[in-house]
Amino acid sequence: MVQAYISGTGFYVPPRVVTNDDLIHHYGVETTHDWIVQRTGIEARRFADAGIGTSDLALEAARAALSEAQLEAHDLDLIVFATLSPEHAFPGSGVYLQQKLGLCEGENAKFVPALDVRNQCSGFLYALSTAVAHVRAGMARHVLVVGAETHSAALDLSPGGRTVASLFGDGAGAVIVSATEEDRGVRGVYLGADGRFAEVLCQKIWDIRERPFIKKNPDGSGHVPADRLWATMDGKLVFKHAVGTMLAALMRACSAHKLGVEDIDLFLFHQANMRINQYVAQQLGVPDTKIPHNIQRYGNTTAATIPILLAEAVREGRLRPGMKVAMAAFGSGFTWGAAIIDW
Repeated sequence: MVQAYISGTGFYVPPRVVTNDDLIHHYGVETTHDWIVQRTGIEARRFADAGIGTSDLALEAARAALSEAQLEAHDLDLIVFATLSPEHAFPGSGVYLQQKLGLCEGENAKFVPALDVRNQCSGFLYALSTAVAHVRAGMARHVLVVGAETHSAALDLSPGGRTVASLFGDGAGAVIVSATEEDRGVRGVYLGADGRFAEVLCQKIWDIRERPFIKKNPDGSGHVPADRLWATMDGKLVFKHAVGTMLAALMRACSAHKLGVEDIDLFLFHQANMRINQYVAQQLGVPDTKIPHNIQRYGNTTAATIPILLAEAVREGRLRPGMKVAMAAFGSGFTWGAAIIDW
């Protein structure tokens, strides 16, 4: 039976570091370093410069993943791109990445399909599930899965942006999902969603039900009300559901493979809030040594958090062949997922 394994990982974050103090003194966000750290664990994040889009970040991560897998872009059979911050409303960022990888040029042009996934913080796991299904079904041998975000362009970096602006950063992570006959790889990805809470964490930049969906000013330019322009969140409710749902998702994944928490060598949690992950670990009885964090350096990069964390674990030698990995994420929608991988 064909198995799907991760043959390469890569990540990229913009070089510009924005500390909590930068948010306060440069942007005027009304907060304090201690307030942010105590509630989220975040000390800094990365912001891309103007002119840099989400597919630009993804390109660097994808190149790193291809290099580690010892593949060329033309070896790919599919691109799956998870993001909530594409360059435009449409088309998705996947086709921009395809072009930037050089797949559309020259005599050897290969017009591989490009699929975009819009599941926010759970986006990488939804994308991973799609890639695994294609490989197992024999529809692809090598799939590029990317999670990338450019949040900084859509944050309320002003005195009124305290609740949300301090949480997010820019970055990209990528993996290559490849076919193998070996008994290894992604054992299962378990997903879920609950649309009853769709508006608890959202950004209603427009409402397509309205005519026109963006109201016009007298000069013909568009007008977006402030309550739709920026992301909004009920933090307490998100925290409560994140903890319970991540625990349930992990237990479902482990149970499906008859695993106990002690059988998992490394837990890779979505980096939304250090306190959420610490609470989940405490409830499971997982030692700190099994749970890496990078939220303190990058903030919440949404669909990119798990693949960035994965690539760092590989680079640092923390994740080695033969280890068993569990992943879990929760986010807007509400959506969630968990995965078990034999590395």
